[in-house]
Amino acid sequence: MKKQKEEKKEKSLTREILEWILTIVVAIAIALPIRAFGFELVRVDGESMDNTLANGEIMFVTKYDYASTWLSFPWQNEESKEKAVRITTGGNPQRFDVVICRYPGRGDTNFVKRVVGLPGDTIEIRDGYLYVNGDRYEEPYVDDEYRSGRLNTFGPYTVPEGEYFVMGDHRNNSNDSRSQGAISRDMIIGHVRTVLYPFSGVRGIE
Repeated sequence: MKKQKEEKKEKSLTREILEWILTIVVAIAIALPIRAFGFELVRVDGESMDNTLANGEIMFVTKYDYASTWLSFPWQNEESKEKAVRITTGGNPQRFDVVICRYPGRGDTNFVKRVVGLPGDTIEIRDGYLYVNGDRYEEPYVDDEYRSGRLNTFGPYTVPEGEYFVMGDHRNNSNDSRSQGAISRDMIIGHVRTVLYPFSGVRGIE
């Protein structure tokens, strides 16, 4: 009788473990497509988008309007991640969209930048002001104090077809297309819509 109880207990424990494993597998199977093609929460790391986005804020990033999903795993090295199959969905980024993107040679490291140049545009920075195809844009989201420094003279540079020119709003403290060059469409992985945390700073991003 005691042996039967022990066997029943073991079976019950085994069944519970299997149920937990199944629950985790199902949760992952549901979460991965949502993260790849629906939306994702991403933390801001750094000051390159000051004052639009602050270090440590949590952003709501949509994938359903446009995205690029990299079919790689966290344990792969940078080189193999670079060679991963990419699935590009939706439309294309618009000028001044804030996006999550990646750079060649940086694996799956995320960067948050603003799209300022579309395919075929000629980009120039004069005295800290952006010129696109000869027209000056005031860019009210860029603080005047961020318009000085060696990074604020650039171009002219014509964006290749199928590529996009991105910059941080903190123009004198941003690693972006001025040094990395334009990025291809499949390097843009999502559209930043909203800051969700901290709760005192919840707001839409434009």
